[in-house]
Amino acid sequence: MSVCRAPRRLANRSRIALLAAGAAAASLMLSACGDGAAGGSSQTGYVQGKNGFATVKKAERQPAPDLSGETTTGKHLDVADYKGKVVVLNVWGSWCGGCIAEAANFTKVANETKGKGVQFIGINTRDSAKSQANSYEEQHKVPYPSLFDPPGKLLLRFPKGSLNPQLIPTTIAFDRHGRIAARAVGPLSEDGLRKMVDPLIAEK
Repeated sequence: MSVCRAPRRLANRSRIALLAAGAAAASLMLSACGDGAAGGSSQTGYVQGKNGFATVKKAERQPAPDLSGETTTGKHLDVADYKGKVVVLNVWGSWCGGCIAEAANFTKVANETKGKGVQFIGINTRDSAKSQANSYEEQHKVPYPSLFDPPGKLLLRFPKGSLNPQLIPTTIAFDRHGRIAARAVGPLSEDGLRKMVDPLIAEK
């Protein structure tokens, strides 16, 4: 009897090891500080552009997931409350060189588009303490709130086949109807950020 049970135990252990390896790989992917492009699929309904920039046709956009929780300053925030505005969601970490490189661009464009119905929101991830995120926000004069998500759980809520976060930083734009409309993987220039936001501002 023990001879029959041993292979089953080994098989179970192998399956557990494979699952653990997959989870670790996903965690590493989201933890990476990226500056390159991410590949797309013909089945995801979006158009992959250069430098990791992708957009979705209006008819094919998926609803944004539930993104709510505590901010880096201890307040409650629900992204759904901003439906009716263009929402620019930036995934960042204080430790990420690409995030630091794009910070001034986000501060400038966020301030200049606030009166045009645009709301910037951050998701801070992989920072173990709010003090790290707060120091970053103060240093770069970040004018918008950020959800505090050290384990990256919010990043896993994006629906399968949608424009989901791939690396850190990743920027995702929602249209005024709360649907996922565009994504940029890696740090964005001021011009690149405007190219993402301006078409959504112009949409009726």
